[in-house]
Amino acid sequence: MFLKMRSILLFCCAAVLLVSCSEYQKVLKETDVKAKYDMAEKLYEEGDYKRAVRLFEQIAPQYVGKPQGERVMFFFADSYFKNEEYYLAGYQFERFIKSYPRSDKIQEASFLGAKSYYMLSPRYSLDQTETDKALLKLQTFINNYSESEFFEEANTMARELTAKKEKKEIEIAKQFNKLGEFNLPVLISAITAFDNFITDNPGSIYREEAMFYRIESATRLALNSTLDKKQERLEDALESYNTLMRYFPETEFKKKADDYAETIREELSAYDTASLSK
Repeated sequence: MFLKMRSILLFCCAAVLLVSCSEYQKVLKETDVKAKYDMAEKLYEEGDYKRAVRLFEQIAPQYVGKPQGERVMFFFADSYFKNEEYYLAGYQFERFIKSYPRSDKIQEASFLGAKSYYMLSPRYSLDQTETDKALLKLQTFINNYSESEFFEEANTMARELTAKKEKKEIEIAKQFNKLGEFNLPVLISAITAFDNFITDNPGSIYREEAMFYRIESATRLALNSTLDKKQERLEDALESYNTLMRYFPETEFKKKADDYAETIREELSAYDTASLSK
């Protein structure tokens, strides 16, 4: 009995689906804009964004300047977003914002447009053009809608993207540091990169890491420098150590940093002794 009822239920569902698909295909091909609008909105409300967006694509130009145009354009953009077609969603939300700046949906459209670009942001090691675009959109939203229900989420996304850009920047500096093991002049580029990072990103979660690797680069450069530059560079490396200890006394890099500091002090002591003996 149960199997029979299950078979009947499956048959009914299949029949409904078949009728629905047939009706959709019919509306898709006809020229009645109102029928397309009704079907598109019905599919949107049911969560069938993939089919809804095809109809919105067809009718959106027909509703420009009409009362329903605002509703159509928002659903059109949001259908792309729900389908994870973020390039198209971002573009359509931008069009909506320009076309309907006084819409009740303007905050949501601005947020979803920014989030579309956020979703396009690649991993930190790749080109960050989309990340820059997303940050610009998110910052604009944050500045304009501080009371919005989406404000906290926008801030969270902006912080995440900022950290991603900082990650890329510090990894480049660390790469210079690594290459400097075999090509000492590159250590100068590493030190400059770490200095720029520390100056430009005072609140970064990677600030502590940048300070430590600056010590490493500066120490390596000093230890391999000519006598006329060695003392100055040793003192610079020691100052880097003191800076790290001042800001991060319990740093996770303390053991290695202390080892570098001990080596620096020994070298400075030997350097001073040699100078006095002359």
